[in-house]
Amino acid sequence: MDYELLCQKVIAITKLTGNFIRKESLSFDSKAIEFKGLNDLVSYVDKQAEKQLVRNLSKILPEAGFTTEEETINTHGEVYNWIIDPLDGTTNFIHGIPTYAISIALYEHDKPVIGVVYEINRGEMFSAYKGGQAYLNNKEIMVSSRESLSECLLATGFPYYQFDKQAQYMQMFTEMMQKCHGLRRIGSAAVDLAYVACGRFDAFFEYNLNYWDVAAGAYIVEQAGGKIMNFNGGSEFVKQREILATNGKINTEVLAIIEKHFNT
Repeated sequence: MDYELLCQKVIAITKLTGNFIRKESLSFDSKAIEFKGLNDLVSYVDKQAEKQLVRNLSKILPEAGFTTEEETINTHGEVYNWIIDPLDGTTNFIHGIPTYAISIALYEHDKPVIGVVYEINRGEMFSAYKGGQAYLNNKEIMVSSRESLSECLLATGFPYYQFDKQAQYMQMFTEMMQKCHGLRRIGSAAVDLAYVACGRFDAFFEYNLNYWDVAAGAYIVEQAGGKIMNFNGGSEFVKQREILATNGKINTEVLAIIEKHFNT
């Protein structure tokens, strides 16, 4: 398998769908939204974008299965499987906030081999493939080199439908904010992870995320030299539905705060 060539094909497909999403954003009517659950929004743009991605990805790797957020298709390939979020940051999109992305990962025998995150409005294509590095618009990127939390800028996400741990989370936020340069909430986990990969953020943490939210971004972080773990420092972040991505240098400090407030 030529992972580099395949990644370039994925990038081309992603740009086409990004153009569709960008065009639709100019005339999108908020009346077109649907609710999958409490504060869990979807629109025809998500669904059509997903169908377009599936159709084009099927052409370049016909034997691959798909795990998709909007469940327009759900199949399992013996070797290869795509994990797709066609519009990560739907709430931003619906409200006209220009930070949302397409997230695509390819897994081979349950291991990531390609990750692509396209931040549509900035035209920033983050990518990584097996045997290569991590890239932003074809230029190599790396995580930051900052070693102390006091020098760092962190990103997170706020609970929007599972509130049973909200009190602990807010206590954790308070301590984090007091010990770092700041805490940001952009509204797209895929973008947060991409920003860790290129050194804009030094760490990102959130819980209750889905596979398609983090599959591509987590792989890009790892290929950029960063670390991905759950809130206990373990490797299983998908099933645990909690993720901490760091530059690999501030793990101990961040995990200590999480352990103090969240894992109790």
